[in-house]
Amino acid sequence: MKAYLILEDGTVFTGKSIGSTREMISEIVFNTSMTGYLEVLTDPSYAGQAVVMTYPLIGNYGICRMDMEAKGSHTDGFIVRELSRLGSNFRNEQSIQDFLTEQGIPGIEGIDTRALTKILREKGTMNGMITTAEPEDLDAVLSKIKDYSVRGVVRKVTTKEMISYKPGDLDTDSSIPVTKKVAILDVGTKFNIARCLLKRGCEVTIYPAQTKAEEILAAEPDGIMLTNGPGDPKECTEVIVELKKLYQSDVPIFAICLGHQLMALACGCDTEKMKYGHRGANHPVKDLETGRVYISSQNHGYVVKEDSIPDDVAEPAFVNVNDGTIEGLSYKNKNIFTVQFHPEACSGPKDSEVLFDRFIKMMGGEKDA
Repeated sequence: MKAYLILEDGTVFTGKSIGSTREMISEIVFNTSMTGYLEVLTDPSYAGQAVVMTYPLIGNYGICRMDMEAKGSHTDGFIVRELSRLGSNFRNEQSIQDFLTEQGIPGIEGIDTRALTKILREKGTMNGMITTAEPEDLDAVLSKIKDYSVRGVVRKVTTKEMISYKPGDLDTDSSIPVTKKVAILDVGTKFNIARCLLKRGCEVTIYPAQTKAEEILAAEPDGIMLTNGPGDPKECTEVIVELKKLYQSDVPIFAICLGHQLMALACGCDTEKMKYGHRGANHPVKDLETGRVYISSQNHGYVVKEDSIPDDVAEPAFVNVNDGTIEGLSYKNKNIFTVQFHPEACSGPKDSEVLFDRFIKMMGGEKDA
């Protein structure tokens, strides 16, 4: 079946429908990862977005549900050059085509994803529509596409109830002794954030995004994690109010991605939307304290503005080697550090997973950064 990708600038790509055949309007973004397509599809940070995979062949190792980063997918759409129908992998449980259909994700294959990526890089991230209906009144369709905006996605993806895990859960070693309690404020968390903590002897409790600071602090956690997530951080006004209270506590805090942006906003910094964002598994970031460069996985379209950081509150801790944007903050006189990239990344790279050891040390553990 034919499918069409229509961008808000009027560009139309024609390809073949994959997955659900429902019509979809979303923000179109690209990801440069060569592997990890299932992790991309199940990363809650992609809620409100349709993902273009720049690597040309996707689906060649199939679907293994153990690798999912959430119980289901919140990705709006999936755009590829070529979709593999056969998964060559002993862990393969399902074809990617069947997974897309099961999850209700519309997609398109057979288009020039290199040309599409060039458009998004030159003109910036834009809205688009995936449809199986040939566009007859293009002006009316474009008006509809331009009206779309990403709204309410954190409330959509956050857990609806409190969930607790101990070592042994999420395919971790049950013999690991529990030494610390960590509260995770879920604004779009991935399973591997909890897994990285479980492997380090933490009992974790995941709280819905709307949870009051008083409830989290009443549980007396040794540390607090703020997670990744989707959308414009400035939309999360209720969460920012509670983070101001958590900032005033003496509990160690480690924040990733959207959590990093939200903590910055809570402390007087400002954020802005990037032209086309950072999404992929090959982004170099420099630790300003040690000079070490990590290769990181990233997925964000907003960034903390460097000139908005109050001198008496925080200082840059990491920067992006490619464009110099802020990739992490170290807070002064507080046991808080935050990063824009993903140290918990699956399927990698794992260069910066040592930052979880730094968090353990902040909570009084024995791990060294």
